Amino acid sequence: MSSKTDMFIDRRRLKRHVTFWRAATIVAVVMMSVVVIGKANLIGVGRHHVALLEIEGLILSKPQREQMLYDLIENAAAVALVVRIDSPGGETAASESVYRALRAISEVKPVVVVMGSVAASGGYMAALAADRIFARESTITGSIGVVLEATNLVGLMEMMGVENETIRSGPLKAQPNLLERLTPDARAVNQRLVDDIHGMFKHMVAERRGLDPNVVEVLADGRVFSGADAKSNGLIDALGGLPEARRWLEEEYAIPVTLPNQALQTFRTKHWLDWLFSTAIQKSYFAERLTLDGLVSVWHPFISNKW
Repeated sequence: MSSKTDMFIDRRRLKRHVTFWRAATIVAVVMMSVVVIGKANLIGVGRHHVALLEIEGLILSKPQREQMLYDLIENAAAVALVVRIDSPGGETAASESVYRALRAISEVKPVVVVMGSVAASGGYMAALAADRIFARESTITGSIGVVLEATNLVGLMEMMGVENETIRSGPLKAQPNLLERLTPDARAVNQRLVDDIHGMFKHMVAERRGLDPNVVEVLADGRVFSGADAKSNGLIDALGGLPEARRWLEEEYAIPVTLPNQALQTFRTKHWLDWLFSTAIQKSYFAERLTLDGLVSVWHPFISNKW
């Protein structure tokens, strides 16, 4: 009797172990499937398609976006990339990073940019990397330039009877500074910095658009252009949107318009100011604008990029 009881208990234990490992195996398979499918959605692995990237709002540093773009170079399933830009610009370095990544992709597959309501300043810098640029007649673009802003609170501090003392290693250290006025030497140094980066921007325009540097010098004074004016001045290639971009890819690269578009997913890391202002302001543009630091290439009117 005892032997039968022990055998029964052993069988139940064995059954529980088998059930546990079956369940664990199923969970592991499901988790691996989710990871694989998620990665496939992230980088567009699978059947042949045209990758679609959306760049909206201020262009800020996003390592995930850059890595995703460089991964796209090795992704044979993505036969082309269409970038839809609806941005007034942003950090100059971040805009340049997008430009460099798109240029690297264009070495192995065609890249087309479709401008939305606004593709100005840093947004236009990113667009320059494309093999073809489309815009609507009413698109606002251009604003080819660089800004370095410096706010100081000296007047307010004087009213409040507050003084600032700074011990620095050299006269140009920590210039500009929120707590003191910009010195003439510091202003000259920072102006040279702005001019240097502006020169880089103008060189990009001349090289990528095939324009005479003297012509670019006139166009790059910070003014904005409508899409129609931009086309007349050689800053873009054609008027149109995504359908026109797909037709161009078919005509130039034999990529059928019937081939599906597949959106690339990007992950937006919120800055703490986004959370601070998100309840008071529905869009995060204002909060993002406050996060800009250093050299920026941005069209300044404080407006939504959705007209």
